[in-house]
Amino acid sequence: MVKKLLLSSAALALVVCASAKSDVAIRLNQVGYFPNEEKVVVIEGINPAGKIQVKNLQGKTVLKPRNIRQAQSPWGDKTRYVVDISDLKKEGDYEVCVAGAKAPLRIARHALHDISVASLKLFYLIRSGVPIEAQYAGPYARPLGHADTQVLVHPSAASESRPEGTVISSPLGWYDAGDYNKYVVNSAFSIGLMLGVYEENKAYFDRLQTNIPESKNQTADFLDEMMFNMLWLLTMQDPDDGGVYHKLTTPNFEGFVMPKDCHQPRYVVAKSVTATLDFAAVMAQMARLMKGNADYPDFSAKAAEAAERAYLWALVHPDAFYRQADMNKQFQPAVNTGEYGDGNATDERFWAATELYKLTGKTVYKQDALRLMPSDFLVPSWGNVSGLGMLSWLSAGDAVQADKVRQALQACCDAYVKDTDQSCFQAPYGNHAHDFGWGHLSERCCGMGIALLFADQYVTKGKYRRYALENIDCLLGRNALGYCYVTGFGQKSPMHPHHRPSAADGIDAPFPGMLVGGPNPGQQDKGSNLVYPSSLPDESYVDHADSYASNEIAINWNAALVGLLCWVDATE
Repeated sequence: MVKKLLLSSAALALVVCASAKSDVAIRLNQVGYFPNEEKVVVIEGINPAGKIQVKNLQGKTVLKPRNIRQAQSPWGDKTRYVVDISDLKKEGDYEVCVAGAKAPLRIARHALHDISVASLKLFYLIRSGVPIEAQYAGPYARPLGHADTQVLVHPSAASESRPEGTVISSPLGWYDAGDYNKYVVNSAFSIGLMLGVYEENKAYFDRLQTNIPESKNQTADFLDEMMFNMLWLLTMQDPDDGGVYHKLTTPNFEGFVMPKDCHQPRYVVAKSVTATLDFAAVMAQMARLMKGNADYPDFSAKAAEAAERAYLWALVHPDAFYRQADMNKQFQPAVNTGEYGDGNATDERFWAATELYKLTGKTVYKQDALRLMPSDFLVPSWGNVSGLGMLSWLSAGDAVQADKVRQALQACCDAYVKDTDQSCFQAPYGNHAHDFGWGHLSERCCGMGIALLFADQYVTKGKYRRYALENIDCLLGRNALGYCYVTGFGQKSPMHPHHRPSAADGIDAPFPGMLVGGPNPGQQDKGSNLVYPSSLPDESYVDHADSYASNEIAINWNAALVGLLCWVDATE
């Protein structure tokens, strides 16, 4: 599959060059549209009325679209034309042509299947502690790096049973982002988000093949991949008291080298209430889903016990927040890697109580969850996981609470989509400045798309799916810069993400299936060596390995991509 994607990108690059000769820009989903769903393209640089045609590959005109809407950019003087080509329903490959510019158009029943698989397969490619083998990874194979069988207990994490410098084993897991560290908060959130989508589409995921080492066992590849990280998470719990270390990390970020060339010592650092509650939530969720699993026969019982012990530790340590700057004043070596700091654990406790109630049926957990349930629905993020808990109540068997969640979800989704039909790119995402920022392609675009699909399932069937598809179109090329923001797909996708192995492996193309953070007007990384082409919110992006603010990758971002794409792929 990897070789196929690379060849596709190289061949389609020729079309980009041809279009680049014109002042006309054609923005469209570069991966593919479904036959019977809405299809929209956006034209910049010219009013396409009477000039735009869709041709088949033999050069025959198959559509002269007439439904054209003019739209003005919210941030500049750009005028765009939104062109509806939904009348074209026949599967095949086409070209959109206007004033000498051309862009390829694909219509296929399973248009998003390959990119859906690649987004999930990415998690195999970023596994830690095992060799990545050529039979599963093709040219992206690499030797073992970061075995993590000799990890040190940082002084901030020292206890009577595990004093400073104790050596523990904490192997497996996923590299978190562009760096090589492993963070409990983000790992637990990422798994929880994907498991929520899995529970709505079990039949799809149970048959989905991703070609990983576990593919021949009896467990779905999706669950095998989640288990690879879950088994690492289990090692992050102190067996003495049930608290969970916040992260496994080097003191400083490694350079842009391959995992085998990294030589800094690695530590587990301070236990935190947020990491411990996120751990409790996802352990309870996975314990429920893995009951009776023949490939992991002991896991469910271990995970259930670990979840309850973690929850009890969090009750006793409600103020154990991870504050890296304060920690570094007290302990050495100083730790300067990703913080995942959070000064409020109410949302984590709500999510954990919800999942523990669904696992055990115990009243104490239900009471905690209902007391902590928020009134408003927020799209889930690692910093606020309350949305994961709320969505879980939709299938918890409590009609009263499910109705409350439906109302909150509907209010959120209705507010989000209300400006779509006046927008520049015919999508709910991208119409407000707050749609753009650090990682917002994940949270504001993909995460909101997942919420829309939950609303389509539980609020009004058939109402919200359209908007989720529009967010996908925007993500895959129908946007201000014409980027397909998923590596390895489309005619114009990121080639230089802030991702250490992609930069250091000697292969021109980055790992396929990675979602980059996207336009970020904060431009926190700009400097003499990194210049953004624009300060406009939707154009503040640069495809450069140094751009951690706009071009990094992360497991929580790919988790949202998996959730959105796979759900749509499952239901088409």
